[in-house]
Order: sequence, then C-alpha cells, then structure tokens
Amino acid sequence: MSVGEQTGEADDWFEVCRALLADSQWSSRTVDAIAKKTGLNEVRVEHLVQDRYRSEVSEIPGKRGKLTYKLRNEHGWQRRLNHHDLKRLDPPGDPYPARFAISDAVSEVVAIHGKRSGKNLDELRPETVTAGRIVAIRSFGKANFLVLSDGKSRLQAYVRKDSVSHARHFDLLKLLDVGDLIGVKGRIFRTRTDELTVLARELVFLAKCFEPLPEKWHGLTDVETRYRQRYLDLIVNPASRQVFEIRSRVIRAIREFLDRRDYLEVETPMMQPMPGGALARPFETHHNALDLPLYLRIAPELYLKRLVVGGMERVYEINRNFRNEGISTRHNPEFTMLEFSEAYSDYEKLMDLTEELLGAVADEVLDGPECTYGGAVISWRTPFARLSLREAVRDAVSKRLDRDVSEDDLRDRAKVTELARDLDVDVAPDAGPGKIAFTLFEALCEDELVQPTFVHDFPTEVSPLSKQCPGDPDTVERFELYIGGMEIANAFSELNDPAEQRRRFEAQLRARGAGDEEAHAMDEDYIRALEHGLPPTGGEGIGIDRLVMLLTDSRSIRDVILFPLLRPLAGS
Repeated sequence: MSVGEQTGEADDWFEVCRALLADSQWSSRTVDAIAKKTGLNEVRVEHLVQDRYRSEVSEIPGKRGKLTYKLRNEHGWQRRLNHHDLKRLDPPGDPYPARFAISDAVSEVVAIHGKRSGKNLDELRPETVTAGRIVAIRSFGKANFLVLSDGKSRLQAYVRKDSVSHARHFDLLKLLDVGDLIGVKGRIFRTRTDELTVLARELVFLAKCFEPLPEKWHGLTDVETRYRQRYLDLIVNPASRQVFEIRSRVIRAIREFLDRRDYLEVETPMMQPMPGGALARPFETHHNALDLPLYLRIAPELYLKRLVVGGMERVYEINRNFRNEGISTRHNPEFTMLEFSEAYSDYEKLMDLTEELLGAVADEVLDGPECTYGGAVISWRTPFARLSLREAVRDAVSKRLDRDVSEDDLRDRAKVTELARDLDVDVAPDAGPGKIAFTLFEALCEDELVQPTFVHDFPTEVSPLSKQCPGDPDTVERFELYIGGMEIANAFSELNDPAEQRRRFEAQLRARGAGDEEAHAMDEDYIRALEHGLPPTGGEGIGIDRLVMLLTDSRSIRDVILFPLLRPLAGS
C-alpha cells in the first residue's frame, strides 16, 4: 500500500471515529449509519471497521441481526481525533494564535444588547467581535448554532453557509467540539425564537479542548475532582464561579470599609525568624544563603503592633497565614486572614467596629440582612449577642450535668478538672483552670453558637498577648466572634506592658518545655519594641475563608479556596 493510500485510510478512519463519537461518549452505530454520517460508502466503512482497524472497535449485536460498532477507547480516540483536526485547519498555521482582539466580551454583548428587541437590533445592525468557549453545538445541515460562554454569560452564534465571508469559516465547523475556544465576528440580531444571536461572518479557531467536558445536565459533581481541577469546575459549574466572585467582593468591601476609616494597608514578612502572634504549630523552612532557619508566619500580629509603636496608628493586612495543623472542613493549612490594629482602641470598641464591618460586607453581597448556612438562617442584624466565656461554659455544664455550676468553680483547678472528667472531656494533665475552662468551651459551646455572638473575657492562661481585665488577673480583655458554630474573629486589648509580656512569654516557654508545640517562644525583639512604648491598642483577626463560607452557604473551607491543599495522586 502506498503512503498516499495509508494517509487516505487514516483520514477516513478519523471520520469513522468522529461518527462514533458524535452523539455521546458511549454511542455505537451500524455500518450503514456510519456511512451516512461520514459520506463514505458502506464497502469502505466495512473495510475499515472489519479489517484495517478491527482491533480498535467492539462488535455489538444489534437489531435485525445487524452489528453495531463501538470504539474500545473513546477517550483516547477523542484526543487523537482532536490532534488530527488541528492539522486540517484552513489556512494552515498556528492553531494557538498569540492574540485575538475582541470588541466585546460575551457578557458585555449580553449586557449591552440583551434587552433590545429584534426590531431595534435590525435597525441598529450592531457588529461585534467576541470570543468564548463552546458549551453547545446544534447542527442542521447548512445552518449551525454554537453557544459560547465567557464564564459569566452565554451567547448564541449562528453560522450559515451563505453568511460567512469565506467557505473555510463554515468548513471549520467540522473541526469544532464542545469545549473549544473560538472567536466570532458578525452582526447581532434575534432569531425567530427571540434568542440573542451573532450572525457569524468569520470564525477564528483559538484553542482546542482535548479533554471531554462533563455532561452538561449533571455538571462536575465529584468533589475531589472539583478541588484538584478547579479550572474544570469553573468551566462547568457556574455556582463555583459565583462563590469566588462573592469572595472577591467580600475582600473589596473590607478594604473599602477600612480605607474610609483612615487605615493603612501594609505588608509584613511571610517568612519570620520566630513564629508568633498565635498559638499554633508553624511550617519550618531554611534560608540557604544566610544559613538561617525560618518559619512561615502563623499570624502578622506582632509585626502590626511594631508598626503601631512606630506611629502607624491604624494598619491592616489581608494575606495568607500558614499553620502546620490538621485539615478539616474548617481548616486549611494555608488560609487568608484580615488582621488590623488600631491605637487608642480596645476590645469593646472593636466589637462595635466588627459589627459595622460585617454589616457593610453583608450589605455588599447579600440581598437582605439574612443568609442561610447549613439549613440555619443567620441574621446579620446588629447588635450581636454578647456573653463571657465563663458564662457560656457555666450554662453549658450546668445543663449537661443537670446541676448548678458557678463561675468560681471554673476558676478552681480541682473543681473544673472534676467537671471535665464528669463530662468525658480530655484535658492536658498540666493544664491550669483557665485552659481547662477554655477546653470545655470548645467541646460544649462552639457548635451551639449559630447566631452572631461575641464571647468575651477569656482566661489569661490561653491569651498571652492580651491585656488583663482590671482587678481580675485570671481574665483578659479578649473576645472571639462565633457565627454558624465557627470562630470568625479573634480580638483583644493589646498587652503593652513589656515586663508583663516577658512574664507571659516565660510561662509559654514552660508550657513549650512540657510538650506544648503551639506555645509561644520568647521574642526579645518584640519586647524591645514594647519598651519603646505601645499606646493603648486594640487588635483583631478575621478569617476571610470562613466568612465567605457563611455568606455562600459552603460547608467546606475547600469550597471557598481556589486551590486547597490536597495529597498528590499516586504517580502525579
């Protein structure tokens, strides 16, 4: 057989593959159906499927004794067919052009002309040059419809043989598949069914989609695939794109709120010689040139307070933090936080500010003062509820044990240890009464705080950077905001006494020596900064990811992070 004959057979075989893949991934056809679809004669088709490429197809008994043929490897042949199609472009050249200048995005065409009547469009005869991904193809011989998407809107293109400027634009239709990216030049009008449409004069091939997209009616439902292939999730699931658009609006609203109040946005180190600002286990790294151990930051707090010492009295940062801890529906090792510090403020003023801030965010992204999260209706109306941590624990323990428990019991180590034992709550053997009370709060109270609630006045033992409450050395001016059973914010009146801060760090060092990997190290440079004078200051951190979870009714933090951390697949 000559080279020309071999090439001809290959081309014909690809047409057979196209016919077998035309309707769905699992289609099968008889010889006569393949012949009708491809324009080849039946003898030629029989030669290809029964002789030349017999190993590539499966024979399936059909009606009236006829055999139907099905490709053994649909996915593999779809990829080969797509590569084959690229070689057939007319005119030949780069199938991935470096540029294609559009006059309007698909969504802009819809926004500008979507409300215009067919009569109005016929009078105006507006032209457009647009581009998008093909999400549907409907062919009726000389008339063909392509539905294009830019991720925000969809627009129909009508390709008719007698309307294109050159035959090659119509011939290009044979090479197009759902998922391909194309450019369209033409006039905007409405069809008889009142569909906004571009009457295509030119089609420009922009990029090939080699992988078949998920079936449109079901979308991409496999959760792990959605996380691993977020690009595919965004193509086929409009709801996912909406989540991340809302996330962007949330962050923008936060910035605008703080900027209006004369806060200055700053950037602090992501790699730090000493982790601090929170009780968490850090990620470790190493700077080769300096031969210096470094840590990915767990919080920017200590650096923000250094800036307040330097006279930058209102500062904020929106950036990533890293904590080398477990992964759950509420925890990702890399997450986004808003942290801010304000001189001459305190934790009570920050509660008021937080209500204003979250109210502004809710106004930006919600249609009203309420949203649904996990089946519960969350009200963003202010003021939010407020109660002390020991009040919350007292009430929860009394209810669980069906006996009266006082806040004084929670300050007594022997009594609070007995309460934890009665409730089967594990506590560290060296934990003091404050840490045990906090452990009881986490075990009994957090999940019950569905409506926005400020829990304030925390034990000193678990708050090494917070100012003590006047007259109560066991309690600090700190609050956490809970919504939907999750901690959303953490704030306190900053400890600005360098001697007391040193004592707190020393207590943390003892805890670290006893095996607490989350305890603070001694930060001499931070103490030196405090010795230059930190004015009375309030500081707060708000978890952006969890806030977006609430506002979009997303039950996993991975749903609101574009590329969450996942264990690599074997062989990847």
